[in-house]
Amino acid sequence: MNSPDQRFWINTVTLDHVEAAIEGGFTQADHGAGKRLRQPRPGDEMIFYSPRTSLQGGKPVRQFTAWATITGDQPYQAYVSENFQPWRLAVTFHACERVDAKPLVEQLSFIADPTHWGLPFRRGLFQIPQRDFSTIVAHLAA
Repeated sequence: MNSPDQRFWINTVTLDHVEAAIEGGFTQADHGAGKRLRQPRPGDEMIFYSPRTSLQGGKPVRQFTAWATITGDQPYQAYVSENFQPWRLAVTFHACERVDAKPLVEQLSFIADPTHWGLPFRRGLFQIPQRDFSTIVAHLAA
C-alpha cells in the first residue's frame, strides 16, 4: 500500500556492489558518501540500476538489478577497511529478476532523450515518479 508521502528512487550501483548490498541488507550511494542517503525515508521504494559488473574495468550490464524498500531511518557508517568506511542505509530487498533497461526507455518519463538514455543514471541516487517505478517493477517482478 502506497502512502501519499512515499517516494521512489533509482540508485545506480555496480552489480558486484548490488550483490553485496543484497547479502547485507543495505544500500550505499555516491561511493559510500552519506549525504544523499539522508533523503530516502522508511517505506520509500528503491530500484537499483547496474551499468557495469564492477567499477574498475567491469563488463557492461545496463540492467535494473534489484528492488528494495527502505527500512532504516538514518544512515550508518560501516567499517570495510582502514581506507573505506562507507555510509549505508538499511533496506529490505524483494525477490525479483534482472531486466534490461533499454527496452523500457521509451516508457520512462525521467529519460528525456532516448538516444542518450544512460545519462540520467549518472546522477547516482535520484527520485523518480511513481508511474516510472511501477513500470520498472512490473518487469522486475515478472
